[in-house]
Amino acid sequence: MSDLAWKTDVQLACSGDRDAFARLIREMQNELYGMARTLLNKDEDCADAIQEAILKAYRGIPKLREPAYFRTWLLRILIHECQQLYRREKRTSPSDKLPDQKALSTETDLDLQAAVERLEEPLRTLVKLHYFADLPLSQLSEMMDISEGTLKSRLHRARRYLAKWLNLPEKGEIGYEF
Repeated sequence: MSDLAWKTDVQLACSGDRDAFARLIREMQNELYGMARTLLNKDEDCADAIQEAILKAYRGIPKLREPAYFRTWLLRILIHECQQLYRREKRTSPSDKLPDQKALSTETDLDLQAAVERLEEPLRTLVKLHYFADLPLSQLSEMMDISEGTLKSRLHRARRYLAKWLNLPEKGEIGYEF
């Protein structure tokens, strides 16, 4: 979809055009799934989170203040839905915290995934989005409405926890950054 077509569809969707909204969602479907899969372990949970995010976006699009940020706005809604689903699942079944065996190939991956799951909520989401989904800090800062400096300090704290839990060498030695 061209940039002009994207902007036009966003404007139309903000004015209530269902077809334009559907085109935008189709254009972003792979990105939405990738983001959800980064934050959640099961495909069913990803589908639930995406469905809820799309529904909330559809209901809330008339209130979108800056149409140019539609993509960021929708991804933010999805991240929130993934976090909500993760919290609900965590309360109901501790086995959901285990990583998907198909998605991980080595014992190191299993250890790292388990360690990331032990992080508190804001740190876990940040690590997954920055390192696993490969999102730059500038984009995360915009999506999460947090300064880049704050994100950097949170990543530093998360790396320290992970290094400790995984018995990795201290800062400055090989293995600290992953």
